[in-house]
Amino acid sequence: MKIPVTGFVMDSGDDDAHHSHKLFITSWNGTPVHVHAFSGITSIEDGHSHEYASWTAPAPTGVPHVHGYHTETSLNQGHIHMIQGTTGPAIDLPGGGHYHLFEGYTTINGSHPHSHAYSGRTGNEVSRV
Repeated sequence: MKIPVTGFVMDSGDDDAHHSHKLFITSWNGTPVHVHAFSGITSIEDGHSHEYASWTAPAPTGVPHVHGYHTETSLNQGHIHMIQGTTGPAIDLPGGGHYHLFEGYTTINGSHPHSHAYSGRTGNEVSRV
């Protein structure tokens, strides 16, 4: 099955041999896409917490959907954790738009290996970052 996708790729500008590119999808199967900001603070474990903030992966607008998300936490106590998962379904806002709930556990890291719980809700949808 082929699904038409439109978008553009941006070079990171790094001279590193392992550089990366970012793919920005603007439509999926003819439907415009949108993203959501998300941020928060993890639970306190091993005497500290971590902050995180990023954008969800794009998803089609106007249809039932969820978003993938992925980010690193802040550097605290000499380490970071990874956060990734899939949001819950869209929840309509009274004035238009919608948000998503998300929750999970970070990867395990630290000099005393541990993970942190996190949860929250995304911001309203935006068509561009």
